[in-house]
Amino acid sequence: MAFGMSGHLLPQVVAKQNNPTKRCCSTPNFAATYNAEQQESFWSKVLPLAVAVSLVAPLSSSAIPSLNSSKSSPLAPTTPFSQSKNMATGLEYGKIRPCPSVNPSCVSTNPQSSSSAFPLIISQNSTGNAIMQLQDAILKTQKNAKIQVIEDIPNGKYLQAEVDGGFGRDVLEFLVKGDSVAYRAMATKVTYIYPFTTAFGDSKGQEERMKNIAEELGWYAPSLDSMD
Repeated sequence: MAFGMSGHLLPQVVAKQNNPTKRCCSTPNFAATYNAEQQESFWSKVLPLAVAVSLVAPLSSSAIPSLNSSKSSPLAPTTPFSQSKNMATGLEYGKIRPCPSVNPSCVSTNPQSSSSAFPLIISQNSTGNAIMQLQDAILKTQKNAKIQVIEDIPNGKYLQAEVDGGFGRDVLEFLVKGDSVAYRAMATKVTYIYPFTTAFGDSKGQEERMKNIAEELGWYAPSLDSMD
């Protein structure tokens, strides 16, 4: 009976002695070690590349405005002062230009002008070259007059001169066609009195100037007063 019991217990003892997990340490996990080293190598290569790409890539337009955004921005609004700095001279579509709305020291025979006048009428008794007579009258009646342009146009002649004005130089323009002389007399400098934005001056001085030239020539200068 005792032998039978010992024979039954012996295999269990031997089995415990043959259990490898009790006799020695565990085997290293080489697969896990390899995977960790592989991941570390991967990130060591990828991270510098990601940083380089982020530095080179353009920033979002919502974060920093584009340098070209000024091209699409609306133009700054013009003011009477800025417009008075760029007043065109010369004929426009073969006609005398109207007075600029920002320049009160102007008179023009163009009917679109706010300060308009009638063209001069060459006297029937007048002989000789009308444009040369006009040039002589300007040089005689105006201070520091300088003839700038004399040119032929279809069916007429154009003359431009500069003379002394009240606050600088004035421009006189004439368009001679037949016995009619269209003109514009305009100050080249518009004066503003601070803090007002309305230009200082009027067309009376220019009207008087043209009257003196017409009288020197003996030409007729129609006006609303003469028609009363």
